[in-house]
Amino acid sequence: MTDPGVRTAPLASPIHAILLAFPVALYPAALVSDIAYLQTAVVQWTNFSQWLIAGADLFAGLLLAWALIAFFFGPGRRMGARGARGRSLLYLIVVASMFVTGFVNALQHAKDGWHSVGTAGLVMSIVCTVLALVAAFIVHSRTVVTETRS
Repeated sequence: MTDPGVRTAPLASPIHAILLAFPVALYPAALVSDIAYLQTAVVQWTNFSQWLIAGADLFAGLLLAWALIAFFFGPGRRMGARGARGRSLLYLIVVASMFVTGFVNALQHAKDGWHSVGTAGLVMSIVCTVLALVAAFIVHSRTVVTETRS
């Protein structure tokens, strides 16, 4: 039984979770296609990676904008949620890092042939994948307890 003066609230809204789902799916798919290119040297895999990264970057940009709005105007700021500001700031840093790394990764993949993936492209795809999964873990790992006053 819960205390009637305390309620739990998720860190992110459902729209935020939908926007986060795209980078969580597309960055690992780009990593898999990078690995496939390194194994087969078929150029179509790099084209596939470019499109996956572009889609992930699009939604990562929207996600970053939504995270900024939530950080400055979200319910954690108004209701004084314990720990919500720290988690929101950490989440904002992770999403911003994911977006910047994804953008640089897109530029790396725009190069020609073998230079597009190589070591740098593969490492950036791994970093983007890990950051997307960390962002999802931060948002969905636990709820924030807020105190309601009447």
